[in-house]
Amino acid sequence: MEQQIQQPQTPPPNYLVFAILTTIFCCQILGIVSIVYAAQVNSKWTAGDIQGAMDASKNAKLWAWIAFGSGLLIAVVVGLLSIFGVLAGLALG
Repeated sequence: MEQQIQQPQTPPPNYLVFAILTTIFCCQILGIVSIVYAAQVNSKWTAGDIQGAMDASKNAKLWAWIAFGSGLLIAVVVGLLSIFGVLAGLALG
């Protein structure tokens, strides 16, 4: 008798909204990578590639968080440089 493997009924989350938001507000290049992986989740699930869909979901989430972190880091650095620039201008003035 053959044993059938039960597959999950719903696809893994694709994180497309998170990917789009990080592309718009944080880091475009890394956000686009996240969007590409997010777009693959549902198509791989529909094609029956369950493991591929799960991997694409994991990668979409990972790259969205990397884009968010890099955007946050850039914002902090720009903010600090602005503050130091103002303080240097006040010291010279």
